[in-house]
Amino acid sequence: MAPMGIRLSPLGMAVFCLLGLGVLYHLYSGFLAGRFAFFMLSEPAAGGPESPRGSAPAGAVDLRELLAVSVLAAVRGGQEVKRVREGNVLNAKAKGKTREGAEEQLTSGDLLSNRRMFYLLKGAFPAVQINSEERVDTADQETISWDRSIPEDIKQKIQPKEVPAESVTVWIDPLDATQEYTEDLRQYVTTMVCVAVNGKPVIGVIHKPFSSYTAWAMVDGGSNVKARSTYNEKTPRIIVSRSHAGKVEQVARQTFGNKTVIIPAGGAGYKVLALLDVAEKNQEEADVYIHVTYIKKWDICAGNAVLRALGGHMTTLTGEEISYTGSDGNEGGLIASINMNHKALIEKLPDLEKTSHK
Repeated sequence: MAPMGIRLSPLGMAVFCLLGLGVLYHLYSGFLAGRFAFFMLSEPAAGGPESPRGSAPAGAVDLRELLAVSVLAAVRGGQEVKRVREGNVLNAKAKGKTREGAEEQLTSGDLLSNRRMFYLLKGAFPAVQINSEERVDTADQETISWDRSIPEDIKQKIQPKEVPAESVTVWIDPLDATQEYTEDLRQYVTTMVCVAVNGKPVIGVIHKPFSSYTAWAMVDGGSNVKARSTYNEKTPRIIVSRSHAGKVEQVARQTFGNKTVIIPAGGAGYKVLALLDVAEKNQEEADVYIHVTYIKKWDICAGNAVLRALGGHMTTLTGEEISYTGSDGNEGGLIASINMNHKALIEKLPDLEKTSHK
C-alpha cells in the first residue's frame, strides 16, 4: 500500500509565499525607518537651532565670532566703568594687598563691568572657559544675548577660523588700573578681553572707556591698530608701573645711559598701547614696556595677543613665552617691544629678573 503524504495545491503555495514576503517586508521597512530617523536626529538641518547662521558646529568655536563678541564685551563693560565714575558712585573698598604690600581697590565699576562682560561672553560661547579678575556671583547672574552680528571692519579683515572649544581660554580684565580709576586718572583705565588657544594668546581687545577708543588684533588674522614707524633702541623710552618706577630707572640708566626716559604709568593695557600708533591725545609713547614684579595674566594677555599679531613680543624678563593656562599669575616679570631686537633687550637687562620674584 502506498504511503500517505500531504499534498499542497498551487494556490496554497502561492498564499504561503506571499505571507512570508509580507513578514520580511514589514521587518525590513521598520529597520530602514529607524536608521533614517537616527540619521535625521544626529545631523541637524542647516539653519536649525544647533548651527545658527552658519556658525561653528557643536564643540567648535569660530575665532572671528569670538573676536566680535569680545570687542562688544569690552565696550559694554567700559560703559559701566564710565557710568560709575561719572556718577561718582564708586563704592571703593580694599579687597586685599599685592605682594608688594599695596592695597588693592575694588569698585562698583569693577563689579558691574565684570558682570556685563562675563555673561555676554558666556551666553555667546557657553562651552568656553572664562577667567576673570573679579569673582562671578551666581546671585548676580544675567542673561545677555548676542545677535551674532559681526562688525564690517572685522568681516573685511578676518576670515572665519574654527578651533576646538576645549582649547580656548578667555581672560577678562573688567577694569584695568583700578587704583588710577579711584584717583580719577581716567586716561590709564581700560577694559580688556583676551582669547588664548592652547595657552597662546591669539586675540586681544583693549578698550578705553573714557575716549571710546578700541584696539583689537588677531594673530594670523588682522587688526585695527599698527606699530609706529620708528623706535629708539639706543636710548629707549621705557614705560613702567607707577608703583615701582624707581626700581627700573636705576637699572635702565646703567644699561642705556642717563638719557634714558622712564615713563611711570598705570594699567598694563595703557602701557601696551604706548608701544603702538595710537592717535589719542592722552596716550603717551614708549619704546619698551618693562614690569619687574608678579603680575596677573588677565592684566597682560590682551596686550600680549595684540603685540604678537603685529609682530611684537611680550616675554618674561628671561625671554620665556608666557603661557595662558594653569595659574592666573606670571612670576617672571615681563618685557614687551615691537620692531626692536627683543633678544638684545633681554640680554641688556639681566639684573631685572632677580627682582621679579620678590
